[in-house]
Amino acid sequence: MSSPDSLSRLEATIAARAGADPDSSYVARLNAKGLAKIVQKLGEEATETVIAALTEDDAALVGEAADLLFHLMVLLGARSVPLTAVLAELDRREGVSGIAEKASRIGN
Repeated sequence: MSSPDSLSRLEATIAARAGADPDSSYVARLNAKGLAKIVQKLGEEATETVIAALTEDDAALVGEAADLLFHLMVLLGARSVPLTAVLAELDRREGVSGIAEKASRIGN
């Protein structure tokens, strides 16, 4: 069964593969192509997730959501942003109205 630990393990795997041979590692290949390519792939996966949510079954949505999370984790790794920073931000927002939280960021 998957858990938040699954994301921590994924983060460690991505970090370990980031500098590997691009011919043997997809993560290394993305990193070798640079941040713009990683961001492009994340955008593609986000679009595919939206399409799956609107037009496909749950299994397709699950697959696309997994791809989206994976590519987000690759981006975070490429920018040296630890998953714990994202989780801490989610914790900070817990119990705060989404409307109020968004309003606090306007103009920032």
